[in-house]
Amino acid sequence: MTDNSKACFYALATALLWSTIATAFKIALKHLDPWQLVFWSVATSTILLTIIVMIQGKAGLIVSQFKQSPGLFIVLGLLNPFLYHVALFGAYDLLPAQQAQALNYSWPMALTLLAVPLLGRKLSFKSLLCCLLAYAGVLIICTRGEFQNLNFSSPTGVLLALSSTIIWALYWIFNTRREGDPVVGLLICFICGLPWIIGATALFSSFWPISSEGLAAAAYVGLVEMGFAYILWLKALKLADNTAMISNISYLSPFLSLIFIANILGESIYPATYAGLIMIIVAVLAQQHLSRK
Repeated sequence: MTDNSKACFYALATALLWSTIATAFKIALKHLDPWQLVFWSVATSTILLTIIVMIQGKAGLIVSQFKQSPGLFIVLGLLNPFLYHVALFGAYDLLPAQQAQALNYSWPMALTLLAVPLLGRKLSFKSLLCCLLAYAGVLIICTRGEFQNLNFSSPTGVLLALSSTIIWALYWIFNTRREGDPVVGLLICFICGLPWIIGATALFSSFWPISSEGLAAAAYVGLVEMGFAYILWLKALKLADNTAMISNISYLSPFLSLIFIANILGESIYPATYAGLIMIIVAVLAQQHLSRK
């Protein structure tokens, strides 16, 4: 296999893993509250990333990379894994999986808008149209197509889902200031985020007792969403000649996800979900094209 073929394989494997996450979230939240899911999934992922870093012989980089930008890592750890996953799991707890996962894919539009005040980027008219198209898709998904009534299934859930896109965009904006090995950097972020998570879980929930089903679901989330998928995605980007093509493969994920949501969770997928999701993906791809130009 050529490097580009391997990159496509890794990207497809990542998309397949990502497509199972929305279903895994909802299954986990049947047994755990959002705070418990954040703690146990992040704890699992931190253990996995530590093992991977040690196997790669990069354990010595943990302290040295942290010393380069300790304040930045503390802020990054606050954003992700803490605030991002609190908002994301809260949204999944309140919304149907199809809505929560579709809304989460609008985060590149949040990144486009936040780059204006934070990075000094200019918002072109075409980029503004992309944002309007994406958020029109968000409105269609939230109202199940009945946007003239503005009847949201859960306003709090929608607010949390959109908040998670803003937090994720902020994380990546601040992340551009970080140097060093990406896997080691992610591990440091998780280590810095754990104290926030432990304190919040102790304050608003409890660590134990939880069911074995809940623990298994949280472990799956930690291993896949926060662990293996990230590693595979980095390998795909490293091997790819054309990162744009690899990036486009990732947008198979939300449509594959709807298959799992329908067949495992038993949700009836609304036509508005397909329509809104297509609008969001088209807007994101168009914005990516504009950014490359």
